[in-house]
Amino acid sequence: MAAADPSDRLGFLLSYRGELTGARIRTALAVAGLHPRNAMTLMRLAPGAMSQRELAAALEVDPSQLVAILNDLESAGLCERRRDPADRRRHIVEITDAGAAVLDRVDAAVSEAERELFADLTHEERDVLRRLLDRVVVRHGDHDCG
Repeated sequence: MAAADPSDRLGFLLSYRGELTGARIRTALAVAGLHPRNAMTLMRLAPGAMSQRELAAALEVDPSQLVAILNDLESAGLCERRRDPADRRRHIVEITDAGAAVLDRVDAAVSEAERELFADLTHEERDVLRRLLDRVVVRHGDHDCG
């Protein structure tokens, strides 16, 4: 029995293209020296402050993983945590002015990378791709996106 061509296997094709896409995005993030998970955290914080618990849920990460991410961002001056005055057990996290400036640079670099990556797709095809990828079944606890 002949082995299947890897391009006939949707999982392999998605994995391979995903690795190449991930490498391009990591290169874009390098303009700010950010890891993808740190950039995603800043993106989630950009609209406004939120509790650490809400942020962990939004990022779909374990709270202990979020602590490590926030430690990195806070030590770089890109976000800050403070106790919620209404509930001292809660931490509120917000992006700093420096974090917002870094996020602007990241956004420009990622936009350029996306223009290159998806240049051959129409706007409608990009929307279809987004909807299809949203339907791919993954369990976040089964892997570490690093």
